[in-house]
Amino acid sequence: MKKNSVRIISLLLVLVISLLAFVSCNDDTEPEFEEVDYVSQLKLDMNSDTKKAKVTVHLYVDGDTTHFNIDDRQMFPTGIIKARYLAINTPESTGKIEPFGHKASEFTRSKLESAKSIIIESDTTSWKADSTGSRYLLWIWYQPEEGAEYRNLNLEILQNGLALASKTGDNRYGDTCTKALSQAQKLKLNVYSNEKDPDMYYGDAIVLSLKELRMNPELYKGKDVAFEATVYCDTNHTVYLADYDEETGLYIGMPAYYGFNASPFLLEFLSPGNRVRIVGNLQYYEAGGTYQVSDLRYDVMEPDSDANCRLIEEGTLDGFPEIDPHELLTGKVEVEVDTVDEEGNETVTTREFTRAELSVHTAARMTGLKVVDVYTTSKGDSKGAMTLTCEYTYTDANGATKTGRIDVRTTVLYENDDTVNGAVITSDAYMGKSINVSGFIDYYDGSYQLKTYAAKLIEVVG
Repeated sequence: MKKNSVRIISLLLVLVISLLAFVSCNDDTEPEFEEVDYVSQLKLDMNSDTKKAKVTVHLYVDGDTTHFNIDDRQMFPTGIIKARYLAINTPESTGKIEPFGHKASEFTRSKLESAKSIIIESDTTSWKADSTGSRYLLWIWYQPEEGAEYRNLNLEILQNGLALASKTGDNRYGDTCTKALSQAQKLKLNVYSNEKDPDMYYGDAIVLSLKELRMNPELYKGKDVAFEATVYCDTNHTVYLADYDEETGLYIGMPAYYGFNASPFLLEFLSPGNRVRIVGNLQYYEAGGTYQVSDLRYDVMEPDSDANCRLIEEGTLDGFPEIDPHELLTGKVEVEVDTVDEEGNETVTTREFTRAELSVHTAARMTGLKVVDVYTTSKGDSKGAMTLTCEYTYTDANGATKTGRIDVRTTVLYENDDTVNGAVITSDAYMGKSINVSGFIDYYDGSYQLKTYAAKLIEVVG
């Protein structure tokens, strides 16, 4: 009996050991993963044969594009180098809006804004432009605090899972970049998390008036919005829209950026004069210093859907609204603003705006302007564009006639608006002349101006 008991116990022990061995062999638990800061391992070598320059930020664009001020005027006559970050491709945040795009953009900005010093580096022995020819492929190094080692921002963006690969291994720091990318994927950070971006709006478009959008843009930033307006201008892949407001008696405007790859069906009805429904995402456009609607929605399979941009009525435009330049620059307007917060609480306040604040981006026509000075841009992308300094007359409160000034900014203008065969129009065409101009109100370098984009919109009258 005792032998049988011993035998049973032995068999049980063998069974338990076998089960433990089986469980051990099939344990899916991954070993603990040790996170590495690859950025601290990569060092800036100031003695290498690459090009390097100490720079300051001129303009933040998005997560992988920044414009820097640079002292090398021989290579960069404007004093600006437009950097496209090497090895990375962050989600879009300016035109089309993609998940984690804004987070990537804010990450880049936060590092550079607080940096004590910034150095740009080429990947080879010379500065190399990207496929656009206007941006340069660069490594961005920043010093987080005085005396600290420089950190490579391109690599840090990759390490934080805020970018997709873009020839990540095909560069001088390729091995380190590839390791950082693999780690971000393994840790499921941000774009690799398979989760929704908590900072991105995923709801239906908010239906509102253009006036409400302009009065409270901070409430709708990053959200899909829908409104009706009339198209006045189409230039630089952007349409300028306006809607008449009965309360103020003013036209209120907003630009909508449709970009380079817009559907031809969308472009067909985004024509000046048409009244349209716009559905897109409200964004703050850093380069222009203003709000705009971008990532316009259009599904060719459902052209009449309320989730789409669509045509409401053709040919509703009856000329550009005329505006007095003195009233634009000095007038004040009181507006009742009705605000509803996220809890549904409604607040009505009276706010005072300058006439110019409410009119910016709005189509306008000014008459009787006298051109007294012309500045022609001689360098850069806008070479040939002009700023016409114009005088106008007005009557003050005492009945006296006074003179004021306003600038009219043009794009590069061509005879008969023929950009292929027409000659570039120069300052001689307008200097000392009286003109009537149509365009849209713009804000540049602290001042309001009238911007125009076609020769046919400038009428020389004397």
